[in-house]
Amino acid sequence: MIIEYIKKIKNKYMLVIGALVIAIFTFSLISLNNEETLSTSATGLSTKKIEWGIKRNDNHEQPDLGKVNKQIIDENKGIAMGNKESKKVYLTFDEGYEAGYTEKILETLKQNDVKACFFITAHYVNSKPELVQKMINDGHIIGNHTVNHKSMPTLTLEEIKKEVMNLHTTIYDKFGYEMKYIRPPKGEYSEATVAYCNNLGYTTVMWSFAYDDWDENKQNREDYAKKKILDNIHNGAVILLHGNSKDNANILDYCIKEIKNQGYEFSILDEFER
Repeated sequence: MIIEYIKKIKNKYMLVIGALVIAIFTFSLISLNNEETLSTSATGLSTKKIEWGIKRNDNHEQPDLGKVNKQIIDENKGIAMGNKESKKVYLTFDEGYEAGYTEKILETLKQNDVKACFFITAHYVNSKPELVQKMINDGHIIGNHTVNHKSMPTLTLEEIKKEVMNLHTTIYDKFGYEMKYIRPPKGEYSEATVAYCNNLGYTTVMWSFAYDDWDENKQNREDYAKKKILDNIHNGAVILLHGNSKDNANILDYCIKEIKNQGYEFSILDEFER
């Protein structure tokens, strides 16, 4: 009887252990499905964080985008710099928040008959929906700069999807406008994140010119800003300016006119020439 009793206890113990193993395995599978981490083994693509950077020439020649940068953008049909034989340039603005200058920027663009792409965050659309509506009404392109402006390579696939598509849905619901261009926050990306954004229906847009205009402590440098912009205009330039810059708002009219005087034509991303 004692032996029988021991066998019963042993069988119950093994059943409990087996149930625990099954539960742990099932939970692990659910977690993996929910989080979909951007691992190289899962996607077959590199997850290494890359910070977008260019080597300017200051002589109206196209800058060096870097071999890796150019390869990833080209392979994913992204946008960074246009055709070197074409004098078309493309104006884009990053709008993480409104600092009081966008209305002036929009008026300057309207007066000069120039269309731009504005990459906005959820904070921007939630705080300044009237300006977003004005951008749309004036014929500008609205681009996705994600909900919270987080570095994409630090996020899981599910988190990236929420950052991109939650803003996509908000813009569509509020304005009936469907975005299709995205600019990675902070200029940080990976081969895997660019490919995943493609799967979400988005074209990644980087740039071939930018300067330190985003820093509100570095304003009142209008001559410096004019020189930086005008010295670096080149064929196919994708220009990145920040809407929170007082200097940009003040010099935009002058720069647009001077760029046109140099023989360049402002075009839009929808008509991008590779």
